[in-house]
Amino acid sequence: MADVAFSICVYLGSRPGNNPSFTEAATAVGHWIGRHGGQLVYGGGRSGLMGTVAEATRVAGGRVVGIIPQALVDKELANHFCDELHIVQTMHERKAMMAERSDAFVALPGGIGTLEELFEVWTWRQLGYHDKPIGLLDTDGYYGGMLGFLRHAVHGGLMGEWQMGLIRVGTEPDALLTALVQDAGANASAIPLRSVI
Repeated sequence: MADVAFSICVYLGSRPGNNPSFTEAATAVGHWIGRHGGQLVYGGGRSGLMGTVAEATRVAGGRVVGIIPQALVDKELANHFCDELHIVQTMHERKAMMAERSDAFVALPGGIGTLEELFEVWTWRQLGYHDKPIGLLDTDGYYGGMLGFLRHAVHGGLMGEWQMGLIRVGTEPDALLTALVQDAGANASAIPLRSVI
């Protein structure tokens, strides 16, 4: 495997969505990873925003690691242009491998799969299973309603401000990714995630 400066796990939709800003954001994220000598870790599909971020990373010179369950290979059209394509048996195995192979996580616009992955890795951080930075790219206000609800949960006493502090929210891909990579360098951890999740 070639040396890479960092490895970022990107969660995002397997559909393109209706807003061109989503595709622009996925492209910008992929280009940033590639330009900075990084590695993309993602769900292994070639459709929608998933395919966009993978292709943008590849074109910009970055490495692409895709991890996809066998049951989704046909449904999500597995991306055989990945530098590494891992076909696993379960979603749990997929998410554990994605987490292990990454120095940081960022969620872009997506559906319930993206939300589930974001909340799971956020929960793992809250529980101390890892201390890898987590980012949320709020493209064109996509996550505004969710962030409002989370603040409502804090106000209602069911979440703490410290939990909100475990994720970094941004609207500009370059600034957010730069901060996440810097945070990852400061919080480097050798916790074997698969043993605790």
